[in-house]
Amino acid sequence: MSLFGRRERDIIMEGIWHKNPITYLVMGICSALAVTVKVETAFIMALGVMFVMAFASMTVSALRHQMPVSIRIIVQILIISILVIIADQFLRAFAYDISKQMSIFVGLIITNTLVLGRTEGFALGNPPWRSFLDGFANGTGYGLVLVAVAAVRELLGNGKLAGLQIIPESLYGAGYANNGIMILAPGAFFLLGIIIWIQRAISGYREER
Repeated sequence: MSLFGRRERDIIMEGIWHKNPITYLVMGICSALAVTVKVETAFIMALGVMFVMAFASMTVSALRHQMPVSIRIIVQILIISILVIIADQFLRAFAYDISKQMSIFVGLIITNTLVLGRTEGFALGNPPWRSFLDGFANGTGYGLVLVAVAAVRELLGNGKLAGLQIIPESLYGAGYANNGIMILAPGAFFLLGIIIWIQRAISGYREER
């Protein structure tokens, strides 16, 4: 079996684009509201989700024949929890200031329906390599939406992007004012709706009736 055969490429494209977890499945959007005020926090959250999803899916797939059916959900949550703790400790060791801002939200990856949904819905029925690709692709698709929402919110809400001043401060004296709704939850909802609409319009997605 080729590492990147047709099926593997389809898995990657489905996770990132065709069946993006946010724009197609509308899953795990709570963090899109909580961590997308700044690009930096959204990017770190995206990396954390990618790491947890990829290795959780691979591990669950590798153990799928050994897990008793009666406790498989518990085992999956345990695996996800261990990976989240690893991600959180890594942040504490190498990016302590960011970890203080995000420790609560990183921990909430455990309860993200997307992670358990992919381990339960895909990894239990597929080999480890494909499960790893599925987790990584879905985490990437999820992260791209987070970063896109954060970029617009930070730019319009604070005039900055990744902490850098993009909108010249001289414009503030000319009557320009930051768009305050962008740093609030309604702004994130508004942007998510636009991104979902654009993605579905491009991909030709239609709701099944």
